Amino acid sequence: MGGMRRDYMSERFMIVSKPGRSGDAGSDFAPGGESTTNPSVLSLVAKDGMLQRLQDSEDGHVTDWSIRVFESKAPYVSTGAENKYSDRPFYSEPAYGYHYIVAASPSKSDTLATLDTDQWSNVLVVIQDRLRWLYTQKGVTYVAVHADQGEPAGSCNPHPHLHMLTFSTIPPVIESEAEKSHRILNEKGVCPMCQVISEEAGGPRQILQTEGFVSFCPWSPSHPYEFWISPRRHTTSFSKITQKEINDLSLIMRSTLGGLAKTVRGAAYSLAFHLSPEKKNSRQIHWHIEVYPVTKPWSGLERGYGIFVNDVSPEEAAERLGAACRKELAGLVGIV
Repeated sequence: MGGMRRDYMSERFMIVSKPGRSGDAGSDFAPGGESTTNPSVLSLVAKDGMLQRLQDSEDGHVTDWSIRVFESKAPYVSTGAENKYSDRPFYSEPAYGYHYIVAASPSKSDTLATLDTDQWSNVLVVIQDRLRWLYTQKGVTYVAVHADQGEPAGSCNPHPHLHMLTFSTIPPVIESEAEKSHRILNEKGVCPMCQVISEEAGGPRQILQTEGFVSFCPWSPSHPYEFWISPRRHTTSFSKITQKEINDLSLIMRSTLGGLAKTVRGAAYSLAFHLSPEKKNSRQIHWHIEVYPVTKPWSGLERGYGIFVNDVSPEEAAERLGAACRKELAGLVGIV
């Protein structure tokens, strides 16, 4: 495994990784394939109407699981990373950390857009549980949670799953977001995401709104049909949200991902949880989830200059997504 290399002048990081690492391409995440992955550290098993929390042992693998969490066999970061640093212009640091896979369903036919809301709730509870544990570990400064659906989005394993990776530093995108939020909060006395939500809720870019969350296409997206999901109230800690909020989040996630699948059929996408560092840090962010559909390749203008050209305006995308997502939501809550 290579270390984490930082760009000559920007704060962008790069990890050297062998081909096929993404998603543990040679592993089978479905039931029956447990021996092809690392042992589970957590397996949720439904029994007598309850979910039991089990884990694999030397005697064998847990079967009949609903959700399974295990260490990646081909991690991007590792607790065994070589303790080696180099200074600028060739700055690098150890790719130290934990890399877990969360198999979100036992069914091979499922996708993140077809999981039922109860299953999504259980997945979010598992992420919350792992998040809390990881932040107790030495050398963990930030926990990144993301998922990729489809090969164009970087997934080499079709089974629905999410990644949880830890880093000893805060990722540049989160650091920048936190710094800007901190500055605006100090200057204007308002959380910038709260201000965004106030403007977007009920506006032309809103997709869907539930009791506790709102989904909308951002004003200046980097991808066509990109959308965000955010708590409506100001909150900086995902690990502290209640079960009621988790259930509400699962409903809007299932509705919007399902709506995306109906609007842009066959579209691959990635999603990323933008969370505050859970360890003591004065620069927090209003946490949210960002979803990036992959509908076309980036051009040189986009890759080289960070100026994005979309063939669908966020207003038009929101209108199309909103119609599909409302139908998904109606079906999920039993409204014909």
